[in-house]
Amino acid sequence: MEKKTSEKLAWLIRRHGIEMTHLSGGSHIGAILSVADIIAVLYTDVLNFKPEEPSWDGRDRMILSKGHAGASIYAALAESGFFSVEELKTHYANGSRLSGHVSHHLPGVDFSTGSLGHGLSAGVGMAFALKKDKKTSRVYIVLGDGECNEGSVWEAAEVANHNKLDNLTAIVDYNHMQSMDFCENTIEVVDMGGKWRAFGWNVIEINGNNHEELKNAFESAKESLEKPTVIIANTIKGKGISFMENDILWHYRFPHDGWEYDCAVNELYEEKPEGIEDPYTPKGIENPALPGKDADIYHDHTTTSTWHPSYPVRKRVSVELGKKCKRGINHA
Repeated sequence: MEKKTSEKLAWLIRRHGIEMTHLSGGSHIGAILSVADIIAVLYTDVLNFKPEEPSWDGRDRMILSKGHAGASIYAALAESGFFSVEELKTHYANGSRLSGHVSHHLPGVDFSTGSLGHGLSAGVGMAFALKKDKKTSRVYIVLGDGECNEGSVWEAAEVANHNKLDNLTAIVDYNHMQSMDFCENTIEVVDMGGKWRAFGWNVIEINGNNHEELKNAFESAKESLEKPTVIIANTIKGKGISFMENDILWHYRFPHDGWEYDCAVNELYEEKPEGIEDPYTPKGIENPALPGKDADIYHDHTTTSTWHPSYPVRKRVSVELGKKCKRGINHA
């Protein structure tokens, strides 16, 4: 299988994510889109693995602790040769290996996740065991920012520092939103980086949607001695689809038939790298449905905003969205 650049893989993760959640009626497309760049860089430029030998002893361990964004890992694994890309269409289906949250029954998955707060603890155990066995493999754990409300995260952080696990890198997908609101309105995090520093970690803060910053951060993490590293990756929830960005609605919603799906696909086509084959809509969507006057877009759907449902909600249609949806068509 031809090796992809991180930019190509990130695009494919987003495209597969739109399709998987659309076909299955599954949730969490916002989280899948925000973490796509992190996952893409990991699987193209960082992780050591062998798709033909998923349990290879010399592999790096990778845990997506925010397991609800599992479609991102499924897409990365399929595009990396662990299983057929065609199988992605079975996401969420009865009897499928591609469960809604990440399952270790799938080749390339080291740990089942979805119950938040467990991934870092498991990763600390793996890193500790690798150290004891004098192995050079590294452990990577991707956490959500809302997940960092869990006390078990900080217990694991303390143990990692105590044991000087410099073979451990945690990445916080810091999109500043969780479940039904912004993080600061749920449980305020005064200083995310400062909290990790207080627990003795090496802290790197970056733009988590910038591939060069991600690559540099992962390289710097390898140079940390006797300290675990955390990369605070500031991202945009729903990154890549304008009407999904920073809208909490898309934590649980999926792209429905009509303008939601059509416009999402065509917006991705605006940024489609050359040399990428889209297995679903190879030419984009030539006659896309556009949002009508009652389209529920660009509203504040957070709990703090909608707590009084009797308040009038002003609805508007974005002309720019319609233009973007049409521009995204690929007539090649």
